[in-house]
Amino acid sequence: MTKLVLDTNIVLDVWVFADAAAVPLREQLKSGQVTWLATAAMRNELERVLMYPKIVPRLNFYKTTQQDVLAHFDQHAQLVDAAPKAPVTCSDADDQIFIDLAVAHQAVLLSKDQAVLSMQKRLLALGVQARSAITLEA
Repeated sequence: MTKLVLDTNIVLDVWVFADAAAVPLREQLKSGQVTWLATAAMRNELERVLMYPKIVPRLNFYKTTQQDVLAHFDQHAQLVDAAPKAPVTCSDADDQIFIDLAVAHQAVLLSKDQAVLSMQKRLLALGVQARSAITLEA
């Protein structure tokens, strides 16, 4: 089974925004076809982001709530312990926890963050595919 680490923006695409590209991933998560790995720190970050002044109106527009999104996280993410620091360092310290977890579990890392995507070759050398696409196809 494919193990995934989803950065916060991907989680928003899947559970908040009506992004057609997110539908296949959302269905794979719901059906259990993939394993979404996450940590308590990732949930805390999501909770904080859901309160951002730019996000609250979007929640209203898409007729969802912070509680709904966190419930999806709780239902579909498999919580694991925080990973040790990976042998590569992200220029954006906020993204390091996603990289560390993906490296520790040899998981596919889905992210739209340029700081993460700029590390694709270094991550691949560690057995981690970092992708900008929401789908799992390479």
